[in-house]
Amino acid sequence: MTEASHWQLQMFQKTLKKKLRLKHLRRILGTLREDATCLLVTCGDNNGAINYYLRELGGEWSFADLEPDGIAEMSDLLGVDVLLARQDQVPYPDKSFDWVVAIDAHEHVSRPDLFTAELYRLMKNNGRIVITVPRGDPTRTVNRIKNWIGMTKDKYGHVRDGFSTLELNTIMQSSGLEPGRDVTFSRFFTEMIELAINFVYVKVLAPAGPEPVKTGTIAPQTRDQIQSVRKTYRMYSAVYPLFWLVSQLDRLLFFSPGYVVMVQGRKDEVPA
Repeated sequence: MTEASHWQLQMFQKTLKKKLRLKHLRRILGTLREDATCLLVTCGDNNGAINYYLRELGGEWSFADLEPDGIAEMSDLLGVDVLLARQDQVPYPDKSFDWVVAIDAHEHVSRPDLFTAELYRLMKNNGRIVITVPRGDPTRTVNRIKNWIGMTKDKYGHVRDGFSTLELNTIMQSSGLEPGRDVTFSRFFTEMIELAINFVYVKVLAPAGPEPVKTGTIAPQTRDQIQSVRKTYRMYSAVYPLFWLVSQLDRLLFFSPGYVVMVQGRKDEVPA
């Protein structure tokens, strides 16, 4: 399969934050054992592309999503069934996985502690977990701008704006996980570009489309949705190199924490 053969992979190559997330996940996961069992759980803001690229690291991957809308097209891209999950039920047996990755899901659920406990249940003893969430500090500049222009958490389908590293560590510890390495990424310039793109889609393009777009959808999730904005998307693709160049100004802000939190954790072996 080539990147040109699926719209999800083409679209992924024109993203900023998603590519940063993949870069950091690759660093943490490394090259996986061929027999390593791995699970990726996402929530709506995912079209299957990051699933596709994580699978290139090796291991045997399974996939679940907390929203039903994009599951059919994700399954088509990946060639395997993507299962529908709930915060209290991810449909796999106990101790199934060596690695569990949850990408931007915790902020979508009403009980992130319950969801984390469910991920714990799925992990083998001495298994590893990686969780990414928005860093929901309302005092930060871009988050203030989001609220000012009406891009509040409901527009993203979020129950809450996000978590600090300390809050995420606390939730993990309450479920029996031992937090380890953490990293933040996506600083001011990347976040502002992403906000502008999301704003145009949510406030301008989606309302004018042929079909209503579900609240909480901030980017096209299906082929029909991407087709409905194809002219605008072509324009975006043309100027994407400029957006990418501006995003590199984040390097000047190395002293500032990013707007995305990623924490690796471990499930310690339970004594018999």
